[in-house]
This record gives sequence, C-alpha cells and structure tokens, in this order.
Amino acid sequence: MRLGGIQALSGAGAGSGVRERHCAWLAGLALIAWTGLVATPALGADLPEIRKAGTLRVLVVDGSPAFFNLGSDGEPGLDKEILEAFARLHKLTLRAVEVPTWGALVPWLLEGRGDLLGGGVTVTPARAQLVDFSHELLPTRNVIVTRKPKGVVETMQQLRGVRVGAMRGSSMAEALVAAEIPFDDGIASGGGVAALRKGTVEAILSGIEDALLYRQSDPAIQVGMFLGPSGSLAFGVRKDAPELKRELDSYVANLRRTPTWNRLIVKYFGEAAPELLKRARE
Repeated sequence: MRLGGIQALSGAGAGSGVRERHCAWLAGLALIAWTGLVATPALGADLPEIRKAGTLRVLVVDGSPAFFNLGSDGEPGLDKEILEAFARLHKLTLRAVEVPTWGALVPWLLEGRGDLLGGGVTVTPARAQLVDFSHELLPTRNVIVTRKPKGVVETMQQLRGVRVGAMRGSSMAEALVAAEIPFDDGIASGGGVAALRKGTVEAILSGIEDALLYRQSDPAIQVGMFLGPSGSLAFGVRKDAPELKRELDSYVANLRRTPTWNRLIVKYFGEAAPELLKRARE
C-alpha cells in the first residue's frame, strides 16, 4: 500500500498514504493509456550518470513515515534508511522529491523527475509494464483487522458474520467483492480504524504492513485471516536503468541476509512483524 503509518491513527482522515498505495492500482489503466503519449523518458539516467550528478533522487508520496519520513523529526523510515546506506556506498547524496499523488508517481519517474520510486511502493501488473522493480523489500497481503472487544476473525464463516467496511472503489472493496463478502462501502478514505473505534463496522480489510502499524499505536487492534494472494513492496526504477536495478537488487538481497534486516523490521513494524510477514508470504 497508504494509511500513513503511526500518525494515521490520530483522526478520521488518517491513513490516506498507504491506502492510496493500494488504491493506486485503479490508476493503472490510465497509466497504460498515458504511456501511449510518451515515447521515451526525457531525462533517463542510469547509475553512471547518477554518479556523475552526485545525487540519487527518490520519488516519494508523503504520508507513510514508517517507510519514508519526509519531515525532520522522528525516525527516517525503512525505505529511507536503506536508500541512505545505498547512497553512501555509491558516494551519492540522497534527495527526496515529493510527488503530490500516488497516481503521479510512475509518470514522474518516466519523465525523469527522479531516479527511483520509494516510500513503500506496491508491485502491480500495471506498474510492472512501465517500470522495473527491485528485489522485494516486504511482502504485502490483505488481512482482516478487528478491534477489541470484538474477536479475531480467522475463518471465512466468521468473516461472513461480521459487519465489514471498505472504501468504495478501493482495491480492498474489489477484494471483498471477489470473495463474495458483503460490506459497507461508506468508509471514508483512511477512516477504517476510526470506523472500528466508533463501532460503525466490526472489521476492515487492510494491507498487513498497515495492520502492523495500527497494532503499534493501538493495542486493541487485532490481525486475523489473510484474504487473497500475497504481493510485494519494492523500489521501482526505469527500464532504461538496468545498472541501477542490478545494484539495488544486490544491495537489498544482501541486506535481507543480515541481522540488520530483522532489526529494521522490528524497529518500524513491531516485534510481531517478522512472523506475520512470513505468514503473509506463505
């Protein structure tokens, strides 16, 4: 997904960041059509050109500080920590370029306004037609979220017996339709947790990475059954930047074999994250 992480739990409008990440697939068809109007990236640059410029530009949508904190306070975020270390390795300065919407993320990359996509980007078929993705950073998968005193939903039978909420037109709504689960589609963008607190609904569908962040900020949040197949979060690069992709792949793959990786996952997503993310991939 984007449910903007921990800060997303403070109000009804929270959560637009990761939610947008998961809803952005709706812009996929528009992106496919848009590329028919674009020949090649105007300012494409692979790693040798990036080294000459001295700056690695990462395109980010604000609202997901657990992945990429654009502010000056707090922890940098998972993606940002990884890219800062990657940039140091290649003697580069990391510069964040804020993109106004998730729908604009891929077009900006293709236009050469940045060198890669960061901030917790979901790999989708529509995006993969336009850009290449690095080695997986995290698995992502839809999961049923409830809040105490409501019980954990662990089976389809239980799911059919609770009031489920989703935002109209979102990928979460599409997943519930595909599973033939009746739901309330009147949930505002980013308003799922607020709806659980108010009792408007008894369950919501969420990306596992979002649910982990909810649990860190609200101990009453419960993670239940997965719904649908697993996916991936990764860095995105232009298809004319194979060397940058190759170096990112190598760096991420090597990092994931070290103790630092689990430390980062626990740091940003909590003690339960490694096991739940493993389950999401299974």
